Amino acid sequence: MTGNRKIGNLLLIVTAIIWGTAFAAQRSGMESIEPITFTASRMVLAAAAVGLAALIMGRRSARIPSGRTPEEERLYKKNTITGGILCGVFLSTATIFQQTGLVYTTAGKAGFITAMYMLLVPVVGFIVFRKKNTWLVWTAVIVGVAGMYLLCMNEGLSLTRGDALECVCAVLFTGHILCCDRFAARGDPIRISAIQFITAAIISGVAAFIAEEPSWGKVISAAIPILYCGIVSGGIGYTLQIVAQRSTDPTVASLLLSLESVFAVIAGAFLLGERLSPRELIGCAVMFAAIILVQIPLPKKEKGTG
Repeated sequence: MTGNRKIGNLLLIVTAIIWGTAFAAQRSGMESIEPITFTASRMVLAAAAVGLAALIMGRRSARIPSGRTPEEERLYKKNTITGGILCGVFLSTATIFQQTGLVYTTAGKAGFITAMYMLLVPVVGFIVFRKKNTWLVWTAVIVGVAGMYLLCMNEGLSLTRGDALECVCAVLFTGHILCCDRFAARGDPIRISAIQFITAAIISGVAAFIAEEPSWGKVISAAIPILYCGIVSGGIGYTLQIVAQRSTDPTVASLLLSLESVFAVIAGAFLLGERLSPRELIGCAVMFAAIILVQIPLPKKEKGTG
């Protein structure tokens, strides 16, 4: 393993820790502010942080010829704007459902249910884009559903309100991941990220004024969780991910980033005093096994020689 790859893997683990501990910050922030107002506040901060990074990097890259034709440059800019807006729509709606769900469920459970996107992506990709998956992926889907049942279903065999909201969040994050996959290679990834946060800030801000009663007093009362989720989890976390994946295998990157669900449980236990039942812990273990399983590459079949 090269030095750059080691550094990249370390940065991805740091990113997973940041995203995982953000669930505890999100939940603690609900003590004095409504969920959508919290989401809008963190998106504004993330938009400012990533927007500044995009501006600085844009000025530097402008000095270097891109090598694209005028038509290719036009399409590149169009994909950057379109991708940023679509990613922002998915990100804002997913985060609103996630944050609202945290009012009714624990940070640990929210982290693991959100991680279901790792299993939903291949399913939606097959249905929408007819992208075939291996038997190992479908096995992981079945295992993940079993783990989700153990984690989320109560004795009445039904989802709690918070769990249901987190499930919707996982579906929306699936759309976000597929949208990023489609546009990241067709546009400027840093600017796409900046545009997505600006879009998310606008959408969540409008939703907050419609559904809630935002005020500076509420924002200030939850300043620390908002700062952490906006600048650290949003701005720094997404930037670290982009930098790290330049030198890390995407399969390894996905596996390391999925550790955010584990750190969400750890953070919920140590920072918020949350405790899961034995059945819920088994559900977490099963779901984490599914997340790992879906990342295992199968050996390629050798072509016949005769």
